[in-house]
Amino acid sequence: MADDISSFWGPVTSTKEWCEPNYVRSSYIAEFFNTISNVPCIILALIGLVNALRQRFEKRFSVLHMSNIILAIGSMIYHATLRQMQQQGDETPMVWEMLLYFYILYSPDWHYKSTMPTFLFLYGALFAIAHSQIRFDIGFMLHYALLCLLCVPRTYKYYIHTEDRSAKQIAKFYVATLLVGAVCWLCDRLFCKDISRWYFNPQGHALWHVLMGFNAYFANTFLMYCRAQQREWNPKIKHFLGFFPYVKIQKPKAQ
Repeated sequence: MADDISSFWGPVTSTKEWCEPNYVRSSYIAEFFNTISNVPCIILALIGLVNALRQRFEKRFSVLHMSNIILAIGSMIYHATLRQMQQQGDETPMVWEMLLYFYILYSPDWHYKSTMPTFLFLYGALFAIAHSQIRFDIGFMLHYALLCLLCVPRTYKYYIHTEDRSAKQIAKFYVATLLVGAVCWLCDRLFCKDISRWYFNPQGHALWHVLMGFNAYFANTFLMYCRAQQREWNPKIKHFLGFFPYVKIQKPKAQ
């Protein structure tokens, strides 16, 4: 919601605003809760990154965790400024991250291994160029939703071929956080006028950020487990601090 008050970043130029009054708590942060709610995503991605590096998982998973961090930082900058350029800096990494998920999901069975990363790289580069020149709104959301849907069949295949109950539970947490987060996102988007009259704003979009931080963590952990199974690394689900699941592997000595 654009408010006629002084701000460090100038007038709002982004194509979307969310159901939080602008610059209420600071002239440097347009949407305070939508900005700080990305912090859990960064912390969870760092936990995943440390595990991936410590156990020498394939580099694709380190890149995946780092992409979660970059995406969260881009979202923080966007919600802090509500500027068009910063919005593109949030949305473009969202597409890049989905292309990375697509690669991790489908590349193990891809016969022409060099063609997939080349195509995905070119696709991501062309999208970034187009997005820098054209203001997408509904088109971007439909495009992003399509990329997400393309990942569903392979993810479901991994799920039904996973026998470990703890790993399957992580997949269920992934689905649950996605569904609850989507409800929060939709309520914040569709019922903002009503919510704005409430004494207490539940900050649906900020809740979406928090839930998506956990969602990405669960997705990454499940994919790491599935990949470790493919490589015959004897994966086991352990828990950090008694709560955060992670994959413990045992590589053959030859690896």
